[in-house]
Amino acid sequence: MTAVRVAWTIGFAVALSFAGAPARAQESYPTKPVRLIAPFPPGGTTDVMCRLIAQKLSGAFGRQVIVDNRPGAAGSIGHDVAAKSPPDGYTLLLTTKGGLVINPYLYKKLPFDPLHDFALISIVISAGPVLVVHPSVPARTVKELVALAKARPGQLNYGSGGVGTTAHIAGEFIQTISGIRMVHVPYKGGAVALIDLIAGQTDLQFGDMVPSVPHIRAGKVRGLAVTTVQRSNALPEIPTMAEAGIKEEFPSQWWGVAAPKGTPRPIVERINAELGKIVKAPDVRERFDGLGVFPEHTTPEKMLEIVKAEGPPMGRLLKAAGVQAQ
Repeated sequence: MTAVRVAWTIGFAVALSFAGAPARAQESYPTKPVRLIAPFPPGGTTDVMCRLIAQKLSGAFGRQVIVDNRPGAAGSIGHDVAAKSPPDGYTLLLTTKGGLVINPYLYKKLPFDPLHDFALISIVISAGPVLVVHPSVPARTVKELVALAKARPGQLNYGSGGVGTTAHIAGEFIQTISGIRMVHVPYKGGAVALIDLIAGQTDLQFGDMVPSVPHIRAGKVRGLAVTTVQRSNALPEIPTMAEAGIKEEFPSQWWGVAAPKGTPRPIVERINAELGKIVKAPDVRERFDGLGVFPEHTTPEKMLEIVKAEGPPMGRLLKAAGVQAQ
């Protein structure tokens, strides 16, 4: 064999080995623990869902998936950490409608670009908040609560997980459509706000289903209505807002998994496939049913389409509610 032919053969073999390297690396993914960022404090829906997904992904991957709580700024701190992490598949984020759709209308300057700094993977959960009041509040229906708020303008206060969260927007929305006036008390997370509601520091809250359900069942707070179009299997005795007399559609929430922009497509597809299996598993569906949330699964492209489509109407809703960008 001539020297030229030998060199060509060696070069071709080397090229093939490099071409196959990314595929082999992604086939073996993951080879070490994976971090799943929860952009809200422990105890809330995002944290609970993170831990459930992390447990299931750990089993699927054969590697530990560790939850990393990075709360603050209505989820923006955790999103910023994820956006600036290496795009190698070892940092994931449980993002939210609030983080990707709402926050761009709340903050004049975000440290990340919701549409361009992430590789979106799939929406995995959807839910609507439940309107809860402290037992001392003399209202047992939404109609009675509205009447009470009209009789006491500016005296009732409602907590939320922070400015721009679904709980905050729902609170502003009910004021706008009902002609009432209440005081908003923002916290660093919905679960933290719920603690103060139970303690009687606030009067009411549009609480996330996951932390609210057990306290409603225990009688620590009183559920007045769910904001979904149908009753929740977790709280079948509590009416919907429409049944309670308010026909307007309330804003809902969803959670999804994302990775830093540039994460290899085969890794994104692998995670997407595993998430699809997780949300379809009977034990997960039973758990979701008990928590009052709904399983979802989308393609990465569909998730991006949803984020883009929901932005403008959310901006109009925030403007109508008088929520100003900070």
